[in-house]
This record gives sequence, structure tokens and C-alpha cells, in this order.
Amino acid sequence: MSWIILIVSGVLEAVWATALGRSEGFSKLWPSVIFGVTLVASMGGLAFAMREIPTGTAYAVWVGIGAALTVVVAMVTGAEAISVVKVLLVLGLVGCVIGLKLVGDAH
Repeated sequence: MSWIILIVSGVLEAVWATALGRSEGFSKLWPSVIFGVTLVASMGGLAFAMREIPTGTAYAVWVGIGAALTVVVAMVTGAEAISVVKVLLVLGLVGCVIGLKLVGDAH
């Protein structure tokens, strides 16, 4: 269950990061509200997951999911240019997150 919550929290990290960028310094109401709500939910989920998942692994997976999805959203919406190198780097990041999950239980 902790891994599912951690993954959802990583997705919420991408939501709050994207909303933060769209809030234009908190001058737009709804992106600012979305930022605040998803930030609290994302951090709460991370904290919950860290009760069973080691801190280093949980944090790296959370950041990795959030960073990868934030870049993908930016590329899909046209806010960031798409390149083969960027896609390969994001895939590498996703591979590392999956690797951490696979070796996370092997102490």
C-alpha cells in the first residue's frame, strides 16, 4: 500500500509543480489553489509512505516520478521543446525509479 501511495504522491508532485509554474508567482487564483492542495496531499502521501519505505528510496522515487511527469507534461503542452535526448533522459529517470522499487526490498 505504501508504494501505491508513494506513486500517487509523485504524480501529485507533478501536478503541484505544473500549477506553481502556471500560478505566475501566485498571481492567478486557481493554479495557486491547485498548487496548495496538491502540495499538502503530495507531502502527506510521501510522509505516510516513509513509514514503511526507507527515506532515501521514498524521496528518490517521489522526486523521480514528479520530475519525469513534469517534463512530460511540459513537452506535451508545448511549454518545453521535445528532443530525442530529453526523451531518453526521462526514460532513464523512469528506469532508475523502477530499479529502486525492484531493489528496495532487498536489504
